Amino acid sequence: MKHSMSYSSKTYNRFLFSTIFFITVSCHGPEKLDLTNIENEVITFYDNPVDEINFPSININTNGQEIVDDPKVNAGLVVIEDKIETNYNIGIEIRGSSSQMFPKKSYGFETKTSDFSDDLDVNLGGFPEEEDWILYGPYSDKSLIRNKLTFDLSNAIGFKASNTKFYNLFINGDSKGLYILMEKIKRDSNRVDISKNNSESVDAGYIIKIDKPTSEVGGCNTCYEDSFSFRSSYDTNGNQSNDSEIYFIYDYPKPDNITDDQKQFIYSTINEFETILTSDNFDDPIEGYDKVIDVDTFIDFFIMNEIAKNPDGFRLSTYMNKDTGGKLKMGPIWDFNLAFGNVDYCDGMNPEGWIYNFNTICPSDIWQVPFWWGRLMESDSFRDKLKERWLVLRSSILSDSSITIRIDSYLEYLNENKVINQNFYRWSILGQYVWPNYFVGATHESEVNFLKDWINLRLNWMDGQINNF
Repeated sequence: MKHSMSYSSKTYNRFLFSTIFFITVSCHGPEKLDLTNIENEVITFYDNPVDEINFPSININTNGQEIVDDPKVNAGLVVIEDKIETNYNIGIEIRGSSSQMFPKKSYGFETKTSDFSDDLDVNLGGFPEEEDWILYGPYSDKSLIRNKLTFDLSNAIGFKASNTKFYNLFINGDSKGLYILMEKIKRDSNRVDISKNNSESVDAGYIIKIDKPTSEVGGCNTCYEDSFSFRSSYDTNGNQSNDSEIYFIYDYPKPDNITDDQKQFIYSTINEFETILTSDNFDDPIEGYDKVIDVDTFIDFFIMNEIAKNPDGFRLSTYMNKDTGGKLKMGPIWDFNLAFGNVDYCDGMNPEGWIYNFNTICPSDIWQVPFWWGRLMESDSFRDKLKERWLVLRSSILSDSSITIRIDSYLEYLNENKVINQNFYRWSILGQYVWPNYFVGATHESEVNFLKDWINLRLNWMDGQINNF
């Protein structure tokens, strides 16, 4: 079938230069590292985009409406793959927190029925049918692949994460560059596979998120409201506290649907875990933490966040879930655009050092890591299981060569379709600082080489630490 929208030179009729955002952060890492901070070489500009490529595209038509943060606006969406068009109705909005300041936005959307009156499950991207989707637009991550790499690795080790797929995005005929279609985290047999909750039972399926209590209360970054979240009963040192800065957000059921009894149940479940951790026999094989948490998921979550040294890991966008009659589980993982050395604060650029120790590295940051991880790392049993899992993964999926091959496969696919060229023609940010970059490369190749080198240094440092447990 004929494309409803071609990749033509008309789409690229002007250069758009990104706005540079300088944000003051409260904590910075070391000034000198073995890695080069800013590369001295000729900056490459992309000014000859190809006219036609056979690369999957998503084309959105809002009929002149502006896409805003809220509410969603109705629009048409056309997916073109292998020259076949598939049409959908959607409701779409801008999504994200700090990323909303970038000119390249990310979007959340729901697929709709023909009259837009109801949500409709579809199998976008060849993924299992659902109605909730995300179009993530990598911007400050100039490698373009940090989120996809992490999610794919997590799925490869058997720790379920969202499926992802590359697309070129067009909105109302305007090229928006390379995007990644992602499954939104939600309860579903093919996403977070937990029981459907209902108001008649308290021991049912739950998804809880450790995050900022934002947007729900007039967009306030530090507001607390118990209608949609609850505080930990412990501070970041494991001391009992009535004003803890660790917030648990109700993600499933949503705040409007969760009952008071269910709120009390999930609070009690997490409080039991934290209380056990503060006890002297916290690692007892019968009465210790193993009684209430799925340790394997905690270990996989730890590994995925630590290999990336994710500065938001453990403290923001951190999901947990619990099934009927089951233990607390960590995951799925989320939000790795600032990981793998892509930050200039709180030691995030340094391939050495544990990020679960964030509170020590950046004590002035308001959003802190729960005390759990430091306490678990005091457990011989937890460290032994971590070491065993690490050795298995490092000999296979997380080996240096396996990760390099995976990255190279992305690049081969994107380069053969000239997609990288197009993205940086639309967003000419190579060689420019975009918050919170540590490394600023003049070419996409140098950005990827930095990423590869950083990963190898990181994994080898972790080898030395874990092998000595």
